[in-house]
Amino acid sequence: MIKTEDIIKKLEERSRGITFDTKVENIGYVENNHDGVISASGLSKAVMGERVVFENGADGVVLDLNDDNVSVILLDESTSIKEGDTVKTTGELLGITVSDDILGRVVNPLGVPLDGKAPIKKGKLMPLERIAAGVVERQPVDTPLKTGIKAIDAMIPIGRGQRELIIGDRAIGKTAVAIDTIINQKDTQKGSKRVLSVYVAIGQKQSTVAQIIGRLKESGAMDNTVVVVADAADPAALQYLSAFAGTAIAEYFMEKGEDVLIVYDDLTKQAWAYRQTALVLGRPAGREAYPGDIFYLHSRLLERSVRMSEANGGGSITALPIIETQAGDISAYIPTNVISITDGQIFLEGDLFNSGIRPAINVGISVSRVGSAAQTGAMKSVAGKMKLELAQYRELAAFAQFGSDLDASTQQQLERGKRITELFKQAQFNPLPENYQLLSIAAVTRGHVDSVSVSDITRFEKELHEFAQSKKWTKVMDRLGSGEKLKEDDLKEVDKLIEDFKKGTSFSK
Repeated sequence: MIKTEDIIKKLEERSRGITFDTKVENIGYVENNHDGVISASGLSKAVMGERVVFENGADGVVLDLNDDNVSVILLDESTSIKEGDTVKTTGELLGITVSDDILGRVVNPLGVPLDGKAPIKKGKLMPLERIAAGVVERQPVDTPLKTGIKAIDAMIPIGRGQRELIIGDRAIGKTAVAIDTIINQKDTQKGSKRVLSVYVAIGQKQSTVAQIIGRLKESGAMDNTVVVVADAADPAALQYLSAFAGTAIAEYFMEKGEDVLIVYDDLTKQAWAYRQTALVLGRPAGREAYPGDIFYLHSRLLERSVRMSEANGGGSITALPIIETQAGDISAYIPTNVISITDGQIFLEGDLFNSGIRPAINVGISVSRVGSAAQTGAMKSVAGKMKLELAQYRELAAFAQFGSDLDASTQQQLERGKRITELFKQAQFNPLPENYQLLSIAAVTRGHVDSVSVSDITRFEKELHEFAQSKKWTKVMDRLGSGEKLKEDDLKEVDKLIEDFKKGTSFSK
């Protein structure tokens, strides 16, 4: 029997990501193979989360320790394992080999390339499971991570090191918001501190993943992105582990002082995969048939997203987990769990999507708990009250349906709200630099589009951006892109730019 002090030592080593007992080879025997879950006896020295190898070369990971046997989940489709086969411990936690060469690659949760290119041989073995950084090792979130999406950067800002949930029904643009954010990070490669990206596809169709990878390549964002794929055809164990593999890759770069954006698409499917694995392991089912530790699954995953202090390298991991709801029910088990773990949520609503408002963000429910701390001074100067104005407009518009007599100020507020709503419509895969976002927002908040019909707002914005590219306005646009708080003189220059644009056009009326 293994001694208590040996168990404590191993757990301490595990928390630091160090391998253990590499010289000891503990061999056991397969008792049965039930739906990819192996019950094996004789592995008295096995440790939770340890990688084991079967005699046919298949890999597995220990997920249950019982009195007289251990439960191992297979990490590939190996049906040839039968009763009596040998299985041995490896003395190392399940991990993924990561190096700088992994950028631009598509891999599975074990680090096996799926893009037809050479294997990633050299690198550091990063454990999939790891204890999150403590409070003392962190620093506050105060540096913006710009999504390029006007509605988010202006009203629901995201900071480096934050965990912002994207939640909504199926097929209303959740993945589109995340991909646009990844595409927008390619501009960080020059100038400000760069942001690398990790996209984790969990339980999706291969065709869907292929389209996303194609879009990232077209936009030029793939070179600084790693795609981790466990598709719908992969074993449930791989789907469950894929999010941890993506986090391990992100932690490798964070330890080097890099800023990393990670997208989990989506954690609903990961929860389904974990439920399937847990039920086969014989763990008792709780609410909605999920095992009792489903909250711990997502909390220990998302707690690893952090902004480290300068003394600890200054790197960060920003998480955008995605959750799929049924008929907009955010009070279901998994949505409420993840909402309570994250630092805010972007709620996409089906009714808004169907009415042509895309991205279909419900401003009333969406929130960022980091708030304006994750905004530049320039964005605060221009967009400070927009969220409140838009939320008030939505309430007012619903009330105005029941009455015909509205006073002038209410009518003006409704008209301004319509134009703000129209302005925040944005084409997919078209993230905007901050200076162009600010120019559009200033045009609305400073009254320049009050005389422009709602149907012409999109054309107005497009032509305004084209006009602003003139060398005459380079200084003004550079000032808007500096991130510094705008003075009244700066805003007057912006007003002049917009007024000059309107002269001689149909918008001057």
